[in-house]
Amino acid sequence: MAAEALNGGEAPVCDSDRSDAICNFVICNDSPLRGQPIIFNPDFFVEKLRHEKPEVFTELVVSNITRLVDLPGTELAQLMGEVDLKLPGGAGPASGFFRSLMSLKRKEKGVVFGSPLTEEGIAQIYQLIEYLHKNLRVEGLFRVPGNSVRQQLLRDALNNGTDIDLDSGEFHSNDVATLLKMFLGELPEPLLTHKHFHVHLKIADLMQFDDKGNKTNIPDKERQIEALQLLFLILPPANRNLLKLLLDLLYQTAKKQDKNKMSAHNLALMFAPHVLWPKNVTANDLQENITKLNTGMAFMIKHSQKLFKAPAYIRECARLYYLGSRTQVSKDDLDLTTSCHAMSFQRARPQKQNRVDSYSQQEETQQHTEEALRELFQHVHNLPDSAKKKQLIRQFHKQSLTQTPGREPSTPRVQKRARSRSFSGLIKRKVLGSQMTSEKKNSSPAPESVAMEELKKASKENMNLFSRCSSSLALQLSQ
Repeated sequence: MAAEALNGGEAPVCDSDRSDAICNFVICNDSPLRGQPIIFNPDFFVEKLRHEKPEVFTELVVSNITRLVDLPGTELAQLMGEVDLKLPGGAGPASGFFRSLMSLKRKEKGVVFGSPLTEEGIAQIYQLIEYLHKNLRVEGLFRVPGNSVRQQLLRDALNNGTDIDLDSGEFHSNDVATLLKMFLGELPEPLLTHKHFHVHLKIADLMQFDDKGNKTNIPDKERQIEALQLLFLILPPANRNLLKLLLDLLYQTAKKQDKNKMSAHNLALMFAPHVLWPKNVTANDLQENITKLNTGMAFMIKHSQKLFKAPAYIRECARLYYLGSRTQVSKDDLDLTTSCHAMSFQRARPQKQNRVDSYSQQEETQQHTEEALRELFQHVHNLPDSAKKKQLIRQFHKQSLTQTPGREPSTPRVQKRARSRSFSGLIKRKVLGSQMTSEKKNSSPAPESVAMEELKKASKENMNLFSRCSSSLALQLSQ
């Protein structure tokens, strides 16, 4: 028996209530297929988190949606399902009581059309989608209506849950295409749900900015795709599964537009009222938003192959959640970390520059002192031989230790590229959470501090030596 990932479009064989979250690989036990490679689903941890921790998952996704799309309080509350959708002219979806009552009656009858979306209903409708994939070259597909009598027969068969042989020739492609639109149109709410309506309008308004920061009329496709990826993640599982099947069908249909004359724009005009438009509204209620909705639908058809992949940072968050780290990182958090590192470098740069300037002053003073010592030693060396001369030379050797005048002094070498301690501490505190770094930092002084102390000490010794030698020489000369 073979099990394939749900995202791959094949029937899963995991536990019924966990199939959409856990199925992430193909296991082949049939002897002819044994030895085939395991196909890993990169969204496995995303699906697992959505299934097991829905509140955590929703908070993670919505926080990233609001980063891309500006949602005022009311629209954000609608997205979270806290308030009902409000439309101009007082139009809106049916009240919760009547909607629930109608849904209950339909469930009792086992009706597919007009009932809330379920996996069982999708399994029935998938017969239509599978058939249409084989007949994409029919001209006017989804635009030309089919025969109403044949459509009713097909509708009754689907409502009764019977398998249908659509390849028998009894039904035409236009009958099947029209019935698919009819099924979507009779759903209690649009496929993309009422809660997401205003977000889709905002996504359609995402435009690029010029070099001066001014908004242009060029759509920002990358941000639109990212926003749709996030929004699709929080759709109900049944809605998301059917949407993926539908958009893939429309994408393949648009690829055959040279034969069927149905471009992505033409298909959007056919399906936007069933997928995006709120129920019980008219074109007058939507007014200028119709263009945005149609354009948004066409965009989803064109880019459907990218929209059902979770963004990389959502995958990483979900992976870290299950691999021991509970730190949840959004894209903004990654940008914030980078900016914090940059700010740390900027703060460390003036401090580092001040230290380098101080080193330079100390080195300059050290050089002047050593030059004076060399001149004094040369002067003493040129004196006539005497007990005083020998005493002065012995004093030079005793005080200078390793720094004999006339040789190059072994001054401490200043580290020119000292790493910022604040940057190191920031990285370890934010990413590793290690406290050992701060303890080590407190116990061992920085290389710059050691170099500074050694430089000061050497300079002070040389100054003392110079002072004593000068005094002794002056005393000898006076005698």
